[in-house]
Amino acid sequence: MKQVRAIVLRAAGINCDMETEHALELAGAKAERVHINRIIEDKNMLDEYQIIVFPGGFSYGDDVAAGKILANQVVHHLREPLEKFIDDGKLVLGICNGFQVLVKTGILPGNGSANHQEEVTITDNDSGKFEDRWVYLAPQTEKCIFIEPGRQIYLPIAHAEGKVVTKDAATLENLKSAGQVAFKYVDKNGNEGDYPINPNGSMESIAGLTDTTGRVMGLMPHPERFVRPSQHPHWTRLRGTRDEGRGTRESDGMTIFNNAVKYIKENL
Repeated sequence: MKQVRAIVLRAAGINCDMETEHALELAGAKAERVHINRIIEDKNMLDEYQIIVFPGGFSYGDDVAAGKILANQVVHHLREPLEKFIDDGKLVLGICNGFQVLVKTGILPGNGSANHQEEVTITDNDSGKFEDRWVYLAPQTEKCIFIEPGRQIYLPIAHAEGKVVTKDAATLENLKSAGQVAFKYVDKNGNEGDYPINPNGSMESIAGLTDTTGRVMGLMPHPERFVRPSQHPHWTRLRGTRDEGRGTRESDGMTIFNNAVKYIKENL
């Protein structure tokens, strides 16, 4: 059977790389944490992998703005190899700080080009504070390969800058009509709402975006933090049920990693 190989990108301040590596391995990939400097030194190494994940954390201390310095490194040193990576049909996932990086490079919500004009930004939470809580997410598109259509999931967030804002109303409508809104924040019954249902004030409750190919996705919540049933905050109450990733159903975070590995095995 084909071995799927994944890079979990490292840089100063990244702190979710080990959990992300573990989640990919649970999904059946051979994952490796690789510092961005290694890739800059040998750009051809990306040819050996089919998935690259920009994990969560506080890259370079989030100086200037969250994810901005790492995004600049990508734009100035890895633009062409990363574009080729995407053009070759491979997968890119950005989680929390990684989502911020993909947006600041223009890769999201663009067409896979790091030169794409920035149409979206991610800025300070409306609450004015760091939000650390669990949220419900409802999928909004069937074009993104990371998503299980119709399955509402429950994941933790941990960020101070998670508010997704588009440059204008037309950009927002284009994202929606093109199926590029990946997830929205909802309540347990699937309804949008104000804080804390929408924990950061994102426009139209947007929690994640995908590009036009459906093979690049970024989201603020952390799927790598819910890959085992016991990580659910109420796991003992749900034991033996099918609710919230318990019972015979896989933990919600694993859907994203499992779908990625499955796609590579079937398509590359």
